[in-house]
Amino acid sequence: MRRRKAKKIVVLPDPRFNDTVVTKFVNNIMLQGKKSVAFTIFYDAIEKVAAKTQEEGLEVWRRALENVTPAVEVRSRRVGGATFQIPSPIREERKSSMAMKWLIGYARKRNEKSMSEKLAGEIIAAAKNEGAAYKKREDVHRMAEANKAFSHFRF
Repeated sequence: MRRRKAKKIVVLPDPRFNDTVVTKFVNNIMLQGKKSVAFTIFYDAIEKVAAKTQEEGLEVWRRALENVTPAVEVRSRRVGGATFQIPSPIREERKSSMAMKWLIGYARKRNEKSMSEKLAGEIIAAAKNEGAAYKKREDVHRMAEANKAFSHFRF
């Protein structure tokens, strides 16, 4: 057990949309401390989303993030020599963190040329309830549903 609760780090809102969720997303995109590059990637992706969908880019991104956000997850627990996958609800911060990481991770694995194009493609797919990040969420929910019988082992 830890001595005291960890301090929450205050995240400043981003300069263009004045939104802290955007900053958290950009922090996940960022590699090797290059935040300005990460902001450029994100803003380019949002502009490409807006151009392709003829909707507000930020709204499409929010919808995509909402569609990818999981409600439950499975956690391993050893009970009497056997390991069970136990479904459990997720904290709000962890939900959004998982959704962001899945969206960015699967965008990186896409086959477009630049990272902003990859991210735009994944955002558009997730907003339409398709794409790899959305599939990941569905797989997690399916796994939790399949192991619902072990939920009485929850601690």
